[in-house]
Amino acid sequence: MAPLMTATDQAASSSLTGAGVVSVCALLFTVASFWWLNARQGRLKTWEPHAFAAIIHSSTARLRLPLVLHNTGAKPIVVQDLLLTFPDEPASHLPLLWVSSPSRLQPGPDEDAKLPAGFVVPGREAQQLFIEFEAPFSGFMPEARDFRVQLQARVGHRKGWRRLLTFTLRAANITDPDRYTVYNNAPVELTKEDQKRADAALLELLGEQGDDCAPGGRRQRRSSDDDGDAGTSR
Repeated sequence: MAPLMTATDQAASSSLTGAGVVSVCALLFTVASFWWLNARQGRLKTWEPHAFAAIIHSSTARLRLPLVLHNTGAKPIVVQDLLLTFPDEPASHLPLLWVSSPSRLQPGPDEDAKLPAGFVVPGREAQQLFIEFEAPFSGFMPEARDFRVQLQARVGHRKGWRRLLTFTLRAANITDPDRYTVYNNAPVELTKEDQKRADAALLELLGEQGDDCAPGGRRQRRSSDDDGDAGTSR
């Protein structure tokens, strides 16, 4: 009888062990699911804008971008500040600072423009925003060509500036720099007449800058050399 009892005990012990493994796996799955659905820190995602508004004077330059920010995680992300830089340009090119949050892409006298203020992107949600950036003329050299532009963000749960998006700004499409209006950011071919108009207008502005090259006195925000997406949890 002893060997029979031993075999029975072994079978019962094996059954209990299997049940314990299943219970532990179920607990881990429950905890992981709760973390994924309610506590996971995601990152901000955005995409290249198809259009932009621009105006370039002898003393300043403004760009207005339509942005969609998507929070991939469950926890909300606080966006404290935004910045546009030109990583391929000389160090004399100052970054463009976030100066307002207008209500639409097309500038106009009746628009409701708000001063820069931090905002929250809730978990797993997306927000459409219109962000206006500005810099002294010396910070944005207008040339009828493409610029590689980097959008950086400062978020509440990370230190320093984080790279959010790198895209091509097609400044060659700015055919009337003195008029604050919307331009296509798609890689379209300009007609020869439009190209001549853009070149002539930008050369005139360059000449004005040569006559009046006093540096602007506005503050600069230094961008971090950190790589990585804004809002990442690593």
